[in-house]
Amino acid sequence: MRFLIIFIFFISNSFADEKKNIKNLVINKELKKYDTITFLNAKSEKIDLNDYNGNLILLNFWATWCAPCREEMPSLDSLQVQENFDNLKIFAINIGKEDEKKATEFFEDLKIQNLKLYFDNPITLAKKFKLRGIPTSILINKEGLEFARIIGSTDFNHRKFIEWLKDYN
Repeated sequence: MRFLIIFIFFISNSFADEKKNIKNLVINKELKKYDTITFLNAKSEKIDLNDYNGNLILLNFWATWCAPCREEMPSLDSLQVQENFDNLKIFAINIGKEDEKKATEFFEDLKIQNLKLYFDNPITLAKKFKLRGIPTSILINKEGLEFARIIGSTDFNHRKFIEWLKDYN
């Protein structure tokens, strides 16, 4: 009986440490399925997330006026070309209702080179995902199910985050 209690304590503490060291990470207890997820590219063409099944997906919601978004965007940009994630698709979706010119200037100012601009459509994904604020990143597995989210800014280049995310690649 003592062995079982010690074992459970060890396992639960190991899991807590893993989460604690990844800033703002919330791992879903149950995977979440969404019906249709669509948004717009810079040419106002509709993007359907179902076209990317089989990929690890990160949806990052941001706005030009958001200081924490500005802080995390460079690390998100470099995550897109991180060698460990050849099937990772990152969609940086502007939900601030800014026009393409202002969003493009934001990317240029931060020297964002690996991400493309996307915009929320009138259906508003912020409501669909029940976002509490920005930045928020939704992580979707290869089967199209949300398995985690990052609420607030984070360093996407942090070693602990990279190691954790590799398990879903």
